[in-house]
Amino acid sequence: MSVRRLAPPEQQPASFAFTAENLAWAKQQIAKYPDGRQASAVIPILWRAQEQAGGWTPRKAIEYVADLLGMAHIRVLEVATFYTMFLLEPVGRKAHVQWCGTTPCLLRGGEEIRKVCERRIHRHPFHVSVDGDFSWEEVECLGACVNAPMVLIGKDTYEDLTAESFERVLDAIGRGETPAPGPQNGRQFSAPLGGETTLKDMVPKDSIPLDMMPNGLAANGLAEKDLVATDLAAKGAVPKGAAPKSRKSRKQDKA
Repeated sequence: MSVRRLAPPEQQPASFAFTAENLAWAKQQIAKYPDGRQASAVIPILWRAQEQAGGWTPRKAIEYVADLLGMAHIRVLEVATFYTMFLLEPVGRKAHVQWCGTTPCLLRGGEEIRKVCERRIHRHPFHVSVDGDFSWEEVECLGACVNAPMVLIGKDTYEDLTAESFERVLDAIGRGETPAPGPQNGRQFSAPLGGETTLKDMVPKDSIPLDMMPNGLAANGLAEKDLVATDLAAKGAVPKGAAPKSRKSRKQDKA
């Protein structure tokens, strides 16, 4: 892991303190742990401090959380510098883009998304745009490889991106809008882009004998109105257009 340092003194605020609402929330988190174990709440409370500070974690926020939890300042500094979810330098007012630079995203055109960040925000990561609205960084896998390439902005992922669709996301955020997260090419989650490709033939559940159902369905049963998707006919298990025979019928045929 690379060395992570706090922002220089000229970028640090003079003070930090929770709002009354956030302080009440923090005390609720602390109360979840036994006496003497308050330090266990450090990550969620430090995360709330980052949110209040505008998306990054200043030195004063680290010291404030340490004092709140009765911890040495260095202990909370260790947490903030170890976990990359804590951003140690100022970020854009409207959005901080976390661009996935791992293999699946790069194979699917992720480099074009990076070029948009460099052109529209700043040539280098962890620098705020000229208007102060945006910043960006490269991160490791964000867990949406099947929807590559993608970025994480705040708590939302924007997936199946092209340079053009990513530009539209940034434009909407710049106007103060919240673009719909998820795939940006029209598909549903990670389903095939063109719609269903398998299990298109539907037959009533009553026409499928229990011993021909997939494991689990027979054991768990089906709701009265459920339909079971089957491709038995395509596999030659039954003649096309005919309902599968029951186990009793098949035994009679053999006799």
